[in-house]
Amino acid sequence: MKFNILLFVFFFGTLIVCAQTKVSGQVFDEFKQPVAYANVIFKDSFEGTITDENGRFYMESTKTWPILIVSFVGYKTIELPLEKRVNYDLKFIIEEEAAALNEIFIVTGKQSKKAEENPAIAILQKIWERKRKNGLSQFKQYAYNRYEKVEFDLNTIDSSLIKSNLFKGMEFIFEQVDTSKVTGKTYLPIFLNEEVAKVYGDNVLNKEKIELKGNKNSGFNNNQNIIAFIKDLYSEYDVYDNYLKFFDKSFVSPISRTGVNTYNYVLKDSAFIDDKWCYNIIYYPRRKNELTFKGDFWVNDSTFAIKEINMQASKSANINWVKEIYIEQEFDVLNDSVFLIKRDYFMSDFTLNKKEESRGVYGKRTTLYNNYEFDKVKDDKFYKEEVFDYNLDAYNREDDFWSENRLEALSNDEKGVYKMLDTLKTVKKFKRLYSLGSILGSGYIEFDDLNLDYGPIFSTVGYNDVEGLRLRAGARTYFGPNDLWRIQGFMAYGFKDDKVKYGFSAKYLLNQRNRLIISAGHRRDIEQIGASLTTSTDVLGRSLASNAVFSTATNDKLTNINLTALAVEFEPIKNILFRIGGDYRTLESASPTFSLDYVDPESATGISSEIQQFESTIAVSYFPGRKMIGYGVERQSANDTYASLFAQYTVGDKIFFDSDFNYTKFQFSYVQPWQLGGLGRLYSTIEVGKTFGTVPLGLLSIVPGNQSYFSIYKSFSQLNYYEFVTDTYASVHLEHNFNGRLFSRIPFLRKLNWREIVGVRGVWGDLSADNMAISAPSNIPLIAPTDEIYYEYSVGIGNIFKVFRIDFNFRGNYLDNPDARNFGITGSFGFNF
Repeated sequence: MKFNILLFVFFFGTLIVCAQTKVSGQVFDEFKQPVAYANVIFKDSFEGTITDENGRFYMESTKTWPILIVSFVGYKTIELPLEKRVNYDLKFIIEEEAAALNEIFIVTGKQSKKAEENPAIAILQKIWERKRKNGLSQFKQYAYNRYEKVEFDLNTIDSSLIKSNLFKGMEFIFEQVDTSKVTGKTYLPIFLNEEVAKVYGDNVLNKEKIELKGNKNSGFNNNQNIIAFIKDLYSEYDVYDNYLKFFDKSFVSPISRTGVNTYNYVLKDSAFIDDKWCYNIIYYPRRKNELTFKGDFWVNDSTFAIKEINMQASKSANINWVKEIYIEQEFDVLNDSVFLIKRDYFMSDFTLNKKEESRGVYGKRTTLYNNYEFDKVKDDKFYKEEVFDYNLDAYNREDDFWSENRLEALSNDEKGVYKMLDTLKTVKKFKRLYSLGSILGSGYIEFDDLNLDYGPIFSTVGYNDVEGLRLRAGARTYFGPNDLWRIQGFMAYGFKDDKVKYGFSAKYLLNQRNRLIISAGHRRDIEQIGASLTTSTDVLGRSLASNAVFSTATNDKLTNINLTALAVEFEPIKNILFRIGGDYRTLESASPTFSLDYVDPESATGISSEIQQFESTIAVSYFPGRKMIGYGVERQSANDTYASLFAQYTVGDKIFFDSDFNYTKFQFSYVQPWQLGGLGRLYSTIEVGKTFGTVPLGLLSIVPGNQSYFSIYKSFSQLNYYEFVTDTYASVHLEHNFNGRLFSRIPFLRKLNWREIVGVRGVWGDLSADNMAISAPSNIPLIAPTDEIYYEYSVGIGNIFKVFRIDFNFRGNYLDNPDARNFGITGSFGFNF
């Protein structure tokens, strides 16, 4: 609840000690052209770097060095005395050596993809051949210790920021700042999280288990939202994989088998590293705007295992809110042949734009590994995932534990973060900024003294043709992110129908081990039923279709709903959820222009307008690979890469509460996201359902149309509400986002960083003669897409101004239906990487 993070990063931090020697600059040739990949090193040391593609570099050291050396093959070497410990914005001009012109090392332009012409490609082929013989994959079982440290820093600290009104009264956090070894920018640490874990794996069973030993973060003890956000932000990766996923984007790995089509490779050097002879290969992208890196790696000459690698994302890469991504990995040698990762450093620069001077937030993760063990067999039960695996002790470790288990000591500035935040949390202005970030992230306004939240604030105002302007006020109990029980409710008023609506619900977590939850609720409201094929279990839920301020046609097909529900759910196996429930509802048209009338022989007129019905349901949901935040009665998902399978069996019985109909219904849905490497991401959804028995319009399955101007996944953009009515249906939705792969190859579109999206959706359905007959008094045309599958397709452009998406939707058939819409435009807003 407290964060939808990155908002919190403007509020905290402190730093204590700076490095001893710092230097930054740019290297040019005699023609004032930047020299990429030139060597820069402190004389008589092993501390150095190479210039980037613009000839820029930055270095820092904890020692004091008097001389800096700049060198490049075919050019004269420069030695520059460093008169001060801090030297920024130095300019170097290196001259070609006449005697060495034929030795000039070329690292620009297109390089050959053929092994016989390019020795770097021949080495790459050896890496591909041996990659399955390196690392953990060659052992049946493995275990190791892992220490992880994540830090967020506010960067580009200058006097204007320090004196700004935002930090007035909190100037003490700027006592000292430091400088990044990657970018050369000043920064202020604002958040630190540490974790110690033991990792076990079995390559035979293809299972892994992580035992959390300790977790500590600065100022926000036991905040699962922050920790889960960090975990999802910095996911695990293997440089030997063809694609590396960062921020929901698939970057082509420089070690990929398809890398020769994406990168240029150059064999630069060879040398001993830790007594192992290694080759040094430089790589850089063949094209701009693709999700690629630039950098170099060292590879052993006998095992062809990676010894060291650094990767820096191309500045032109099509990714939002991230200006820099920089990665370093180091591998250690085991038994002269096996290379295992020992250190992984990941840095990203989050910012609103990619201008050099823009201010942002660094996110840095350092992971260290040691104490590898192999071929110690654990039984299958050991790897069983527990439904409730929260270890409270791990979040309350004493200082002695951290002193013993840190694989890398904290710097003085990192130690200062812990101390500073304790002070900062007592500042009233900080508390106000903290609350503002929480409101924007959660949608709720917190009243801590009352243990209540008001909201969601985004539902306060709505509009439809029945209620007119609608105002809503809601609240929920909130004692903490892991409450075992929760009560929430709302009241709303429509100025056109002059009616008050309300609803409330309560839920209680009886058993954490199997997540046994009992819930109940009641709602009296106006709703657009048929906005989704699969019945929602949320008593207080209300579809966007009920609130669309702007629509393509009159939004008057709304229903008065009076619903009371009771349910029990439990999770005996992780991510397998069972739910048993019952609900009683009455349905009646909310508009004089819309009818739910049906044939009723027991009525005096032979027609009834209100449905009274009790339903009992049994449902099971399966979410393979889902990760959740927290352990209370309400949890949040920490990732979106998992599949979702849902099956529900519903029985309507007249013997309960004088209900009107007997029937049974079965529904099934399967949602699956597919990461297709460099081709982007595909979302797929399949839904099927069947109603057995004779029921009226209000209880049938309505194919979800969309008359709003918003792009809503799993709805049909060119269908009107109630255009298709079914008792048997099967639907499919496919939507693929290419993430700019096509536009990046079109010169005049390349710089816009737009992303192309294509979609196709279809539905087949049937409606029995009995169900058509009983609903004959309704004024809704009872049509099902039986003769042929209804379909529509769309092409869209995403990432317009980084936040907007527009879709052009086309109807494929049934063009003769009344008021059929052949073409439409919808859009949506969103903040995506």
